[in-house]
Amino acid sequence: MPTMSPSVIKLDRGFYLRPTLEVARDLIGKYLVYREKGNSLSARLVEVEAYVGQGDPACHAAAGRTGRNEVMFGSGGFSYIYFIYGMYYCLNVVTEDEGFPAAVLIRGAEPVEGIEIMKSRFKYSDNNRLADGPGKLCKAFHLTQRQNGLDLTGVKLYLEDRHYRPVKIERSQRIGIKKGVEKNWGFFEAGSPFVSIKLK
Repeated sequence: MPTMSPSVIKLDRGFYLRPTLEVARDLIGKYLVYREKGNSLSARLVEVEAYVGQGDPACHAAAGRTGRNEVMFGSGGFSYIYFIYGMYYCLNVVTEDEGFPAAVLIRGAEPVEGIEIMKSRFKYSDNNRLADGPGKLCKAFHLTQRQNGLDLTGVKLYLEDRHYRPVKIERSQRIGIKKGVEKNWGFFEAGSPFVSIKLK
């Protein structure tokens, strides 16, 4: 008899309610999926960064609860998308229990489905440059603050386990921050050409 391939599993709420560093590591190799206007885009995550609570000086919640970071204080399993440098949107996955503000920034991914749509949003066509940074990833997927606060267990924006297991996951410092730089809370798939430029 032929071998049946394992079924795809959408990540449930319980996945996100765990400690943030555990979630961050486990996100490597998972697939981000976005469905809009009949199109389906997906990419396999290769690089993330964790931001953990008000005690983390690099976390948006360090300065307290604001309109911008409100979703971080809610339950895990929701999207947190913010605008930065007046140019880029960044997608984060909210983690842990309601009231504890923490999230994982999606820094890099390998495009899998909808690649031609992603390419149409850039001036170049090199696949490994479409999502090798948080701003590029959001541009490729056309994610903006309109998708801020989406339930990641819903049907529009979510993550899947397609049973891909990275050979090796390495840790690094977080990129582009001035505080909390000593924390090795970045995780990436070793050897992937789709991680951000500074890690290559």
